[in-house]
Amino acid sequence: MLARKLIILLAVSVSLIGGAGLAEAAERYPAKPVTIIVPQSSGGATDFLARLVAEKLSQSLGVSFIVENKPGAGGIIGLQSVAQAANDGYTLLMSSDGPQAINVSLYKDLPYDPIKDFTPIATIGSVSFLLIVRDDYPAKDFGEFLETAKSNPGTEFGSAGIGSLNHLIGEMINHETNASMRHVPYKGAAASLTDLLGGHVPSVIASIPSVASQVDAKKIRALAVSSSQRSPRFPDVPAVSEFGFTEFGVSPWVGLLGPGGMPPEIVATISEKITEILGQDDVKEKIAGLGMEVLEKSPADFSVMLKDDIDKWARVAAAADIQKN
Repeated sequence: MLARKLIILLAVSVSLIGGAGLAEAAERYPAKPVTIIVPQSSGGATDFLARLVAEKLSQSLGVSFIVENKPGAGGIIGLQSVAQAANDGYTLLMSSDGPQAINVSLYKDLPYDPIKDFTPIATIGSVSFLLIVRDDYPAKDFGEFLETAKSNPGTEFGSAGIGSLNHLIGEMINHETNASMRHVPYKGAAASLTDLLGGHVPSVIASIPSVASQVDAKKIRALAVSSSQRSPRFPDVPAVSEFGFTEFGVSPWVGLLGPGGMPPEIVATISEKITEILGQDDVKEKIAGLGMEVLEKSPADFSVMLKDDIDKWARVAAAADIQKN
C-alpha cells in the first residue's frame, strides 16, 4: 500500500512539474525563431500576408519569424507538416479558405483533420473575386452577362483549377442565378487570364490581387465582385448581390493558425500582437494595396467561421459534384 501511494505521489509530482514547465514556456514565448508555413508558392496573396505579418511580429516580439513555403497537392503538403508539428507555437501556418475549408470536401483521405489538428489564432485579411471578361465583350454589366449565359447554356468560365475558390464561386453563381456556365479549369490564375486575353475563353473568375493591374490597365473588364458589398479597390464594380441575388456574398479569408492544442497563453500572445499589427496604418495600406481588406477576428470567432465555411463549401462542392479523389 505504501509503495502504491509513493507511485501515485510521484506521478502527481511529475504532472505538476510538467504543467509548470509548459506554463513557464508559454510565459517566455517566443524564446527562439518561429517558422510560418505557407502552403503555396511565393508571390501570392497568402505569401505576401505571411511575410508582412512575420516582419511585424519579429519587430514586436524581438525574435525572428521566418516564412517557409511548402506548396503542393492543393496545400495538403504544407498543412500536413503543421498538423504534425509540436504545438509549442514555434511552427505556425498562414492558410486560407481553400486548403483549410474546401479540401475536406474534395479529398476522401486527407492526412489531417481541418478542425482537430489546427488551432485558429487570428484572421488577417479577406479577398474578393471578380468575374472578368475582355474589354470588347458585348455584355456591359453582370445582368447582361447572365442573360447571355442563360440564352447560351454552356457559356464558359475559366478558373485556377478544379476545386479552387475561383471554381466554387463560379458554381455558386450558377446555383444562385440558375445559369448553366461550363467550367474550364486551368493550372493557375495566370494561365486562365492568358486564355481570356487570347479570346479562348469568354470569362474568368479570379481574385482581385491576381488581376487588379490588368483591370487598371483596361486590358480586361470586371463585371461583378463576389463580396456582399463593393470592394474599396474597385468601387465602380457592382456586387453580384446588387442584381437581385441579395444572399450572395463571398470574401474568402487568410488567417494564422497553429497545430492543434496550442497553449492558450501562446495563442493569446500572438493574437494580441496581430490585433496591434492590423491597426497600424502602413499595414492597412499594404493590405488595401493588394486589393484585400483587413479582417480581424478573435481565435474563438475564427474557429466558428472555419467550421461554418467547411459546411458551406461542402454544400457547394456536393451540389456541383466536385471531387478530386
